[in-house]
Formats: sequence, C-alpha cells, structure tokens
Amino acid sequence: MFPKLFELPFIHLTIWTYGPMLVTGFLVAVFLLRRLARRVTQNPDHITNVALYALIAGVVGSRIFYVVHHFSQFRGDPWWHVFAVWQGGLEFLGGVIAAVIVVVIYLLRHRLPVKLYLDMLVIGLMVGLCFGRIGCFLRGDCFGKPTQVAWGVRFPYDSEPYNSQIRPNLLRNRPQPQLDLPADYFGYGGEDGQTWFYIDQMHKFSANLKPLDLLSDQERYDVTKGPYRCLAVHPTQLYSSLNAAILFVVLLLFWQRFGLTWPGCTFGLMFVMYGFSRFWLEFLRDDNPFESAWWSMSDKWTVSQNIGIYIFAFGLIVAFIFAKTRPLGAAAGRIKKRPKKESPHDQQKQQSLCPGSNTTQKSFN
Repeated sequence: MFPKLFELPFIHLTIWTYGPMLVTGFLVAVFLLRRLARRVTQNPDHITNVALYALIAGVVGSRIFYVVHHFSQFRGDPWWHVFAVWQGGLEFLGGVIAAVIVVVIYLLRHRLPVKLYLDMLVIGLMVGLCFGRIGCFLRGDCFGKPTQVAWGVRFPYDSEPYNSQIRPNLLRNRPQPQLDLPADYFGYGGEDGQTWFYIDQMHKFSANLKPLDLLSDQERYDVTKGPYRCLAVHPTQLYSSLNAAILFVVLLLFWQRFGLTWPGCTFGLMFVMYGFSRFWLEFLRDDNPFESAWWSMSDKWTVSQNIGIYIFAFGLIVAFIFAKTRPLGAAAGRIKKRPKKESPHDQQKQQSLCPGSNTTQKSFN
C-alpha cells in the first residue's frame, strides 16, 4: 500500500498515488486510441477530444455515484470533501454512465459516426481501468474479503481494510467485527495531538482508532506483526486490473476483425463482458454494502452486482440492435492499417522500373 506519492515542500500539498495512476491510464489510452483512429478516420484529433470529454464526465459521474452511495461518510465533514476526488472515492459504473451520455451528445453534435467512436472508446476505457485499479490497490480501497490463499495481502494499521475488519458492518450483514481489537486501541484524541482519552469496551466502535504514533512499542508490534495485524485479504484491485487487461485484449481483437462489419457491437460486447465479470468479482470484495432498494434484484447483492446484471442485459440489447441496423454494404474483413505513403525515393525507383507508369497514371487522373 502506497497511498501518498510525495508532498510538495513549502506548501505541504500531498500528491496521492491514485491521481497519477488515473492520469497515466488516460494518457496511455489516448495514445492507443489515436493509433486506432488512424485506421478508420482521417482526423485522429476527434478521438482525443472525445476521450477528454469522457474523462471529465467519467470523474464527475463516478464521484456523484460514490457520494450518493456512501452519503453517510460525508455527514459532519466540511462540504468541500465532496469534491476531494484526489483522495479516492470514485465508482466506475457511475463514471461509465456519465461518460457515455456526454460522448454521445458530442458525437451527434459534431456529426461523427457514433458507433465507430463508441467501439474505440470502450477499448481505451479498459486500458484506463487497468491502471486505475492499480491506483486503488496502492490507496487501499476496493479491498477484498479475508482469505487464506498464498497471495493474500495484508494492509497496514488504520487503512480502510483494517478499519473495516475491526468494526461490525450491518450494511454487509456482519454484526461482529472480523478482528476483535481491544478497547485500548479506541478513544478520542486531545487538542494537542498527543493526549489520548480511552473509552470502554461497550462504546469502542463509535470511537476513533488510536493513531500509530501514539501506540506503545508492544501495541505497535501487536498491530503490525502480532495477533492484531490486518487479516490477509483478496487483492481484488489486482484481480480487477487483470480482468480489465483481458477484456482489452478481447475487445481489441474483436474490433480488428469485426469493427467495420459490425459497428457498435464492440461497444455492446464490453458491457456484456464487464457486467458478467464484475458481478462475480463482487463476491470476493468486502467494501461495498448490500443493496436493498426497490430496483435491486436481490438484497444479498451489492449495488455493483445489481447494476452489473442490468448492464449485461443492456450490452446484449445494444449488440443485437446495432447488428440488425448495421449500414448496408458494411465493409467485410479485418480493419487494416493505413498504407504508408511512398517516399520520393520509392516513386523514383518505381518509375525507373516502369517508365510508362507516370504517363499511364496521368491519363487516369
């Protein structure tokens, strides 16, 4: 876990790891999308503009989705914490919904081929998600359930996974904590930052966790190497990153083979595969609460699982409609690279081998 990248001197501004990972994913995705766009359009700048609008809409949408979903976490906090996206707290599905809406509006306004651009964008989306989930791992959110597998990961004291394990979570039907931490580790800090007021066993779950720098040597050993260290959990962030990488490869290969023959089907295929894989990955995660709203299919599933079923069905419908409404005379075969322009040396060489080629070419012009 490496949530903080560095701190700028003098102004004491912390640069969190998640932000740079998100930006890295975006830049890699744009680089890839521009290469893909050159195969099917004369102006790759449009795909850059579309990707930028998708990024902005995605961040805003994913933050709104997270705040609405976890509104209780923001009660009592300053109002500006709602906008503190650099500290994490984004939900991918909310970002996808917002990004698709904004991108479609942009494409229609500029009279660009909607299906073709959506197909390319979802390929880049998986690249960005691959990097974004690594940022989640470094920050410590989107964590998994406790496990005994050899690759299980232990997060540090006072991390999100640790705080989840030492407290009950009624939103996940867990009345007892997974790790029974003594009441000596709970309480409230004084104004000087060095005084600590302890609390009794009955009220410890409503109190704060004792800061690491105020722990005694024995207490610090117990929570880092002893019986009260974090339980090993599934690295679901890395599972999700690997899943995004696999989906990227599948979507890219599908687009290269059927992108022009079946425009829009790559877009639908992404929702089908992501909805399916996200539904099953959620069974290994331990952070999202179960959803019992009127629209949920089961109160034993998280909000992402319920939405995953909907977007799976949405992808099937979209792929079917786009397949039925593909343009007449759609190109068959694979999408190939644009032929390279001949250099003057190659043209001179060709003319020397075929002296009459220049005259013949002029007669057809």
